[in-house]
Amino acid sequence: MQGSGIHHVTAIAGQARRNLDFYTRVLGLRLVKKTVNYDDPGAYHFYYGDAEGSPGSLLTHFPLEHVNAGRSGVGAVHETAFRVAAGALGFWLHRFLETGVVCEPVEKRFGDTVLPFHDPDGLRLALVASAEAGGRGDEGAWTGRPIAADQAIQGLHGVTLLVADAAPTAAILTNVFGFRAEDRDGSLTRHRVEGVGPGSVVDLRGAGDFLKVRPGAGTVHHLAFRAADDAAQAEMVQRLKTDHGIVTTEQKDRSYFRSVYFREPGHILFEIATDAPGFTVDEEAAALGRTLKLPAALEGRRADIEKRLPALSDDQPAISADPATGPSAD
Repeated sequence: MQGSGIHHVTAIAGQARRNLDFYTRVLGLRLVKKTVNYDDPGAYHFYYGDAEGSPGSLLTHFPLEHVNAGRSGVGAVHETAFRVAAGALGFWLHRFLETGVVCEPVEKRFGDTVLPFHDPDGLRLALVASAEAGGRGDEGAWTGRPIAADQAIQGLHGVTLLVADAAPTAAILTNVFGFRAEDRDGSLTRHRVEGVGPGSVVDLRGAGDFLKVRPGAGTVHHLAFRAADDAAQAEMVQRLKTDHGIVTTEQKDRSYFRSVYFREPGHILFEIATDAPGFTVDEEAAALGRTLKLPAALEGRRADIEKRLPALSDDQPAISADPATGPSAD
């Protein structure tokens, strides 16, 4: 079957303004879309990604102003990694030190050089120096912020999943999404899908009876995989039911893609999202992320929704990750 990479990762955040500042001004990602959580229109949904908002580049957030801090653990996307060009990690280490971003020592994983760090809510992130990122540059990396193309983040590298028993989750990755087990590094097993560009890696760790995830700020809400179109999505839905006894939700229209959801055997919420129609369906490419976009069903409530949403300011000074609200204890 045709392999399917990662479409996007969606996390829970705290203050919307701080989240917007960190991802656009510190990390230099593009705010691709500013909309609301369709299931809770009183909260924003921010999409950050590359210049086009390509599948495989997207980390999205539900910012909730008064949410409690979460804790990563079993049953969670433990870390989300971006890829940068092989020579860019020195720039990022210096940038993180200058802006007070909470980061950990550089390490090696599967032969890659990795810089783990945390966003202001404690979400576990990493930069992976990747030879694959070297040729992307002006073709996709967002350079609207003062970060050069050869240093800019160039999409997702992948995710690390923490589950009690790795085997059932691995079966979903390989049988439904076309990944293959590629290598082992300690307790991690690397799964990769070829030919999809960014978002092609899932590292899987079986952790047994370790602490379970506590949802809240700084944790991932769900992980979305790509489907080229409705037919490819339907094929995956059927394979889940026939081969794994898993029934997904009905298809939901998320304006920029169409989605189904299910809990995989390790209890992580997975989504299958279509590549189409994309983020230019309701605004021009040059204007992505500038205005609040609402689905047709909510447009009649715009005035009320805008009153309830936290105020944002595009001219806020850059603020760094606050160690006092940084990574929560594990």
